[in-house]
Amino acid sequence: MNPLPEVGPMSPLMMKLFENSKEAIFFFDKSGRALAMNPAAEEIVSEDVLMKLYEGSEKALCGTCRGYTSDTEQITCLDCYFQLPASAEHSSFQVYLETKGKGVVPYAGSFHTVDPENGTRVFMLRDLTPQLRVQEKLYQNKMMKHVIEAQENERKRLSRELHDSVAQELMSAVVDLRVLKYMTDDDTVLKKVKQTEAAMTRLLDDIRHLSVELRPAALDDFGLEAAFRSHFKRVEENYGLVIRFVSGVARKRYDSDIETVIYRICQEAVLNALKYAQVDTVSVHLFERDGLLRLEVEDEGEGFEAGSDPIGTGLGLYGMRERAELAGGSLNVHSEPGIGTRVLLQIPIPESKEKE
Repeated sequence: MNPLPEVGPMSPLMMKLFENSKEAIFFFDKSGRALAMNPAAEEIVSEDVLMKLYEGSEKALCGTCRGYTSDTEQITCLDCYFQLPASAEHSSFQVYLETKGKGVVPYAGSFHTVDPENGTRVFMLRDLTPQLRVQEKLYQNKMMKHVIEAQENERKRLSRELHDSVAQELMSAVVDLRVLKYMTDDDTVLKKVKQTEAAMTRLLDDIRHLSVELRPAALDDFGLEAAFRSHFKRVEENYGLVIRFVSGVARKRYDSDIETVIYRICQEAVLNALKYAQVDTVSVHLFERDGLLRLEVEDEGEGFEAGSDPIGTGLGLYGMRERAELAGGSLNVHSEPGIGTRVLLQIPIPESKEKE
């Protein structure tokens, strides 16, 4: 490593900062020749560029720089920060470098004069990759939340439309058919009217079930416990699956997002048990513990091998975990072939979010 340029007395602490800093530090003279660089800087550039920097070649850094972000362009070399006079320094900007073994990497850079008398300038770089990954994850989570919220709002709209419009019109038609039976003595007509009434009654029931499955009104009006009891009753009536439901939350209400996540994950877990577990009974437990709202769905059915995803429809394990993470919680699925499956969802409940 080249020695530091003479820019004044250098304390041992400053020397340690230069040598051990995770940020890359380059010193250049006023003509653009490299004077010194720390180990972090040496790790960035390729061997040939490093050699040119050591040899003091002008514009050696251009061999690894791929441009910077200006006010008008994402990546540009126009009005290069390296060529600007000392009076027009770049104190903070984003720059892209072709690094050794990592490809093009974005850095937060600063380029300014530290010794005006000799024209010595320092170029400092901090890797932005971890920060950009966090920002990208945050953006993805926000977008996913908006998508799920939009889906639930659309489900709610369709549910109300089916219940308040389509179902009511069908009910009106069924009533008219029942009245029509008393307006004729023709056996053939009566038989056809009864068949049509029965078909429309079944269709009306299907529409009502679909309306509830899209978005149960009980979830919005009365909360999780009421929505679960209604859902489990429909499952038992339609499929014969007995659900042993134990609730420790009584009539408590939580943030709408939390209630929706818990309901959808429980709905999917019970459906998966119905489809794949080959059991007659499923246990569901909803309770609070240590500031967490916990949902347990357990069966003693077929189970499956760890690492596999047996779910072919609906949310799937990945979607269930994603919903849990978006609510700040976690989802654990433990299953063994021939023993059964246990789904555990845990979501933190901030006191400000909990409401009676």
